[in-house]
Amino acid sequence: MDVLLLHGLLLLPLAALLLYRCSPHFQYLCKVAFFNCWIVAMATLLSPFAAFRGRSVDNMKLLRAALLPLKRFYGIRMRVRGAEQLQLQGPFVIVCNHQASLDLMGMVEVIPERCVPIAKRELLYLGTVGWACWLSGIIFIDRHRRDTAIEVISHTASTMRHENLRVWVFPEGTRNPGKSMLPFKRGAFHLAVQAQVPIVPIVISPYWDFFSSKEKRFTSGTCTIRVLPRVETRGLSPKDVPELTESVRQAMAEALAEMSMSDHEDQATEQSLLGLGDNRGRPQGQGDTARNGK
Repeated sequence: MDVLLLHGLLLLPLAALLLYRCSPHFQYLCKVAFFNCWIVAMATLLSPFAAFRGRSVDNMKLLRAALLPLKRFYGIRMRVRGAEQLQLQGPFVIVCNHQASLDLMGMVEVIPERCVPIAKRELLYLGTVGWACWLSGIIFIDRHRRDTAIEVISHTASTMRHENLRVWVFPEGTRNPGKSMLPFKRGAFHLAVQAQVPIVPIVISPYWDFFSSKEKRFTSGTCTIRVLPRVETRGLSPKDVPELTESVRQAMAEALAEMSMSDHEDQATEQSLLGLGDNRGRPQGQGDTARNGK
């Protein structure tokens, strides 16, 4: 009985490997679980080191270093366009579309020095992950209490000017894997106008080719990150925020549509070239024989 049990335990890794290779759904679950476990493990390991410095934006460097290797584990290639737009002196607000947890990989790929995200307050209570985020200077906002949110934005605007802080915001307010962007919340734009700092829009291309939570699919692929020209807010007032919000959203939506089409064409070209490459390695006429022979 003990021998049978031992053999069964030894076969479990092999069975899991075969299931991983044969089942896209199981592969998806494994990759998502690894993503979450990696974040918890890194937060647990790095938090004690960050604690020596205390709550500081400089601790974001530790979180960035911990998340950067993930793209290699998953075989995701990051292409950045317009990175020079982030070479600004002084504070500014970054607004970015929000599709899934994978946005973290895109964020750490381009996040500038002295930049922290604004996150929902619930994140603060996720054990060592929340502690690591707090130590890194991440700004927490209560989305259900408007008065508190306004107070946080006012305080952040003052901090940005005095401490040369950059802030990263997902203005859609929630994850959106759809083909179009959701209406933008105005908090990021009120922040930029109140601090009188530029807005830098960033658009991350859709993950449809390699990731879908609905279809339970997670493979390797290419992600494009496009940094759009900055939008100045100097001289604007709160009454200009609605128009500012809509104009930035429109520019980002157009860029997303353009990137979706471009990435699809690039993938089709790569597949076509790979097909040609396969045919080049065959003796002349072999490919046609394989297709036509019966």
